[in-house]
Formats: sequence, structure tokens, C-alpha cells
Amino acid sequence: MSNPRAVLRANDTEFHVESWERIDFTLRYVDGVFSPENPQLADVHREWGRCLMVVDETVHELYGERIRAYYAHHGIALTTVPLTIAETAKSMHTLERIVDAFAEFGLLRTEPVLVVGGGLTTDVTGFACASYKRGTPYVRVPTTLIGLIDASVAMKVAVNHGRHKNRLGAFHASQQVLLDFSFLATLPEAQVRNGLSEMIKIATVANAGLFDVLEKYGADLLTTRFGHLGDEAGPELREVAHQATHDAIRTMLELEHRNLHELDLDRVIAFGHTWSPTLELTPDTPMLHGHAIAIDMAFSATLAQRRGYLGTGDRDRIHRLFSDLGLAVDSPYLTPELLADATDSILQTRAGLLRAAVPRPIGTCHFVNDIEPGELAETLTEHRAAVAGLPTAAQGVEMWSR
Repeated sequence: MSNPRAVLRANDTEFHVESWERIDFTLRYVDGVFSPENPQLADVHREWGRCLMVVDETVHELYGERIRAYYAHHGIALTTVPLTIAETAKSMHTLERIVDAFAEFGLLRTEPVLVVGGGLTTDVTGFACASYKRGTPYVRVPTTLIGLIDASVAMKVAVNHGRHKNRLGAFHASQQVLLDFSFLATLPEAQVRNGLSEMIKIATVANAGLFDVLEKYGADLLTTRFGHLGDEAGPELREVAHQATHDAIRTMLELEHRNLHELDLDRVIAFGHTWSPTLELTPDTPMLHGHAIAIDMAFSATLAQRRGYLGTGDRDRIHRLFSDLGLAVDSPYLTPELLADATDSILQTRAGLLRAAVPRPIGTCHFVNDIEPGELAETLTEHRAAVAGLPTAAQGVEMWSR
């Protein structure tokens, strides 16, 4: 389709082109996305008569039979590509495997790929789709909390490279995202905790009401998988869970929908993502993303309190919320040397400015650009003292990636 907004100006000495990319995608709630009576996915693939699905291997083990029955019911041939993707396998090697699967399938340039899994799966496969034939469409069905409320909301896709998180990537929006929170019933508690960290991120710098909800209900949301595990949740907690996740997604989109290509690098949702990209991959076994950003956010809260942006009480509320949910708030890997190295690295990503998002107060955001290595080291000393009495002072619950 040609672009009606494209402009060409020419004279004897130069040609000038202006063009704009249209971004158009939908996030849609579906209760039981692979239930035969729900046609949303079948409608995506019906015209092709076939579907290529890249799927997390664990999800495939749990739901493979149901997925095959769904496509058989709708008369659509299904080809599956199961993948096991840990943080260490979020790599170009994995991307190449996916691209080879596209070629073996004979994927047509405008034929949408189905991607089913958590944020790692959708990130790597999304980047494969961005790269394959310079842009292949795809549809996401996220199956983890972090995928449902964070990774699948944005249009960023990437792989790690050389112990640098998301060093290679692109902006490539999926055609649509189908949000089925019933997948949380089979999600391990460690992965629910992982996603809760991203919810706290949004709440702390952009939605004080959501922060209050997570303080009150966070532990119950964790143990009941947001009301989807067992019968003990009850309708009240399920409504709380729905409203909390809806608020998190809505807040993310309100912050990002005008800046999908990150042309403005002062990004509220980058709270917790200043020092954590280096921290997360520093240990031989990487931290789960949620724990790495929780440590970053807890440290940032101490920095905000030290500078007078937060009261001590609010700093401690933030620290306690992370710790009460089993998320790490400190780490022996968080050292003055790592903070300095991570600062140098993120300055490259953020065009020479730190742009460290901190709460000022809870529910609002302020960006710090003027911090020096000495202040980072002093803040770390104060932070370590502030969190020393918390159960997760230096070790979160199930914090290591597998």
C-alpha cells in the first residue's frame, strides 16, 4: 500500500523525501484464546489455510494438545516451532534458528507468524520477524505476566549480544496482541513475581493508585496467580486482578503511544532500567529480569530520598513492597564499579544523558542527569544500610534465570 503522506521535493541539486510509518495494532482481551468458540486467532490465519507457530516449549507441553485441537476444529494446518529460551539463549543463534524455520516453512512475506510464550520468546521471535524479508507480520499471545502487561505492550524486539542486554533489536509492532490471563493458572510463582516487578515499576512512577492496590493485594495476587489458581481467590480478588492489570497496561500505553520509536529518550517506563541491564547479565547465571529491575528501582528510591525527592517513609514503602513479594532489593553484584560501568553503557543508549527515572513522589517521575560516580557510591552505602533488615536484602526468592 502506498503512503499518501509521503512527500518528494526535487530541484536541480537535491532530492528530499519525507514519509511516515503508520503503526496500527490492537491489544484485545480473550478468555480462552484457544477455545474453539473463540475465532480471533483462526480469523488471522483463515485466508492462508495454515499457521506457523513459534511457541515456548513449556507452553507447548502444557497447551499443545489444546492448540492443535483448536486449529483442527477451524480447518487450519498448524506447524509448530517449540523453543526453550532462557536469558542466555536470547541470542542471534536462536534468532537464526527461527529464521531457518521460516524459510523451511516457505513463509510468505505478508503471512503472519503466531508467537506464543513469555517476553523472551516474543522478543526474539519478534526480532526474527522484523529481520525476515525486511519485515514479516506477527501476532502475539503472551503467556506470562511480564509478557501480558509489559513486553507485549510495546513494539520493541531484541536479542542480547556480548553480555549486553538487548544490544541488537528493532521496533516492529505485532498486528495484534491477544490477552488471555487464564495462562497465569499454570505459571510458576517465580514468573508471576517477575511480572509483578514490572507492575510496581509502572505504579511507582506513574500510577499511585495502582501502587496502593499492590501494597494491599500484591501477596494474594502472587499466590493465586491473579485469581486464576484454585478456588480461594473469589470474585473480589479476580476483579482486583483484572483492574490492576488493566490499569498497568493502560498506563503503559498512555505513556508510550506517542513515543513508540523512542524518539524522546526521557521515558518514564525506563524506571528500573538504568543500571539493571548491566547488573542482570553480570552473574554467570543471569538474574530474572524482575529481580534485576527491582534492585535498580530500590536503589533509585534511595537516590530519590537522598536528594529530597521522596520522604523516608515513601522510600521504605517502595523497599518493603518489593521485599514483601520476594523481590531482591540489593545484590553483592551491585558495586560502585558496576554502577560506573552501567552508567557508561546506558549513556550510549540514551544519547549522552543518564535520564535515570526516579519517583518524585510515588506516582510521578523525575529524571536525573547530573549524578557522578562519587554520589553513586555514597548512595549505594546508604542504600545498603536502608535495606539491611529486609528479608530480600541481597537475595530474592527464586531470583535466578534457568
